[in-house]
Amino acid sequence: MPVDSDSAIAWHRAQLKKLRETLKNIETARFMVGEAAQANRTGKTQKTIAELEQKIRQSQHIIAAYERQTRRPLATDQRSLASVSWSIWTAQTAHGRGNSR
Repeated sequence: MPVDSDSAIAWHRAQLKKLRETLKNIETARFMVGEAAQANRTGKTQKTIAELEQKIRQSQHIIAAYERQTRRPLATDQRSLASVSWSIWTAQTAHGRGNSR
């Protein structure tokens, strides 16, 4: 897991891990005990699963948006580098240099 300078992103990564683990435990318990044994809880379980999946999607969306904004391309071939908009990085680099002087 990458180290994040943004604490909100670090929180979302931690939440994502916890939510996935919780969802896994619920799904595992549901199939170990069986649907018939939990007939009265099926609606509640489905609602909980839906809520967890929604929270997971929200965190994934926030993390993906952050990574699109902050990550440089990993490939160094001409085609990959030509398709990247470097205006964002030029502005950030120039802005960062101006502050260090």
